[in-house]
Amino acid sequence: MTPSAKTRVVIVGAGATGAAFAWRAAAAGMDVVCLERGHWTPPASTPSARADWEVERLTSRSANPNIRKGVADYPIMDDTSVIKPAIYNGVGGSTVLWSAHAPRFRPSDFRVHSLDGVGADWPFTYWDIAPYYEMNDDIVGVSGRSGDPGNPPRTPRQTPPVPLGGAGKRVAAALNQLGWHWWPTDGQILTEPRNGRPACNGCGPCEMGCFSGARASADNTYWPLALALGAKLITGASATRISTDDQGLAKSVHWCDESGHQHETAGDYIVVACNGIGTPRLLLASANGDHSNGLANSSGQVGRNLMLHPIAGVTGIWDDRVDGWSGNDAFALLSQHFYETDPDRGFLRGYEMQLTRSQGPLLTALGGFGLDISWGASHHQRFDTVFGHSATLAVTCEDLPVDHNFISLDASITDRFGVPAARMHYQVEENAERMLDHGIAAAQKLLNQAGARETVTTRVLPGAGFHLMGTARMGTDPRSSVVDADCRSHDVPNLLIIDGSVFASAAAVNPTPTMQAIALRAADQLVGALS
Repeated sequence: MTPSAKTRVVIVGAGATGAAFAWRAAAAGMDVVCLERGHWTPPASTPSARADWEVERLTSRSANPNIRKGVADYPIMDDTSVIKPAIYNGVGGSTVLWSAHAPRFRPSDFRVHSLDGVGADWPFTYWDIAPYYEMNDDIVGVSGRSGDPGNPPRTPRQTPPVPLGGAGKRVAAALNQLGWHWWPTDGQILTEPRNGRPACNGCGPCEMGCFSGARASADNTYWPLALALGAKLITGASATRISTDDQGLAKSVHWCDESGHQHETAGDYIVVACNGIGTPRLLLASANGDHSNGLANSSGQVGRNLMLHPIAGVTGIWDDRVDGWSGNDAFALLSQHFYETDPDRGFLRGYEMQLTRSQGPLLTALGGFGLDISWGASHHQRFDTVFGHSATLAVTCEDLPVDHNFISLDASITDRFGVPAARMHYQVEENAERMLDHGIAAAQKLLNQAGARETVTTRVLPGAGFHLMGTARMGTDPRSSVVDADCRSHDVPNLLIIDGSVFASAAAVNPTPTMQAIALRAADQLVGALS
């Protein structure tokens, strides 16, 4: 069968991966329909353009849906997880509330079992996906610098790296003195105008949204291209289940509009892109007579192997000002000196240290990142010695897939359409605990070397549940994985899963560019299979 307008692809989820797949499939001539439970987020509504942005960060624009409670949000029970969810439902998905740090996985990240005897290998290599990393970079526009000796070669970045800033220059000098690897961070933020988008103005709170469009959320990069090619996007469409036919194939997606009216959209291929919580929730809620354990779940692995990246925050405080609040908030440089396995460290795999900016005045006053700013007579004095004087190293640790970390359904509460809530079960696994010990000590040493007079540590940032991976993992064995190398279900051949759920390992870097590369590759593999 040749892909054409008669080949209908129904995508559930309009975030980073659903948008990338929609563009690639529409470019191949497929009839693409995407169902998104949220809506467009107008740039003018971005809180970072207003004075009360920090208030909204804690309320209506919180990354935690249980705090935000938007009309498109579904309940996530998180009392059994030490890390809380951070997702956004809408066109662009979580890239709407996203800091745009965009490192790639390393080649070793795809072979963790072969190299270290832990986790699971991916069914393809870094080199298989490298062309799709490049394709994605060209679409979204990446700031950075090529030539990092710690990573494979890549083409020149689309724009130069973001400025290091005052704290970044000090930390970079300290890294040089210690002889530790560092490199300017790749980010999906433009530092020069490109393709009608402006350069970043350095205003700061990127995770609140980007009113200028310099940051590459999927709603201002992939979706305009996909829609121009004829892809259809239906917003306010909350998927409730996926049905199958007598041959065991996925037949249609059932969904409700915001008035509660039920609809059914049929497709030749159903593509699920709902994130590492939403995807297993939908598959488990789609159980039927032929799939009593949940759709595509003969392996029992749907929802299992949840990986979140435990992240420690180590904040340095300097006597003089380093203006850590200035510039994009999430990155300037990263060190991968402790990234690969070294048995002498007492753990397998590794971590990265990512220098982030400091928080705004409100969150600083409230003691964000563990700062000791108690209320009372000394509050203003302490605030003056911290605000503008601090920056934070995020120690991002690789998670290993373990059986006790998973997503399940909790029928004690449902969304307004009757679909059970997702429940997160997550505790930091033993290997990552030892990694945190090492990473915190290394970050403290680095900040002291950089001249910080004080360091403050939060061992695990509780709100850092934005890297949702592993809950429908890929592999070659249908008994231990949910999808194959092409992201197609072992059980239901015309069902694809393309988000972070399919990750076989977590690596120690932000997953979005890898997710987008996987989605692009999956679209090409589907087109190739139909040709």
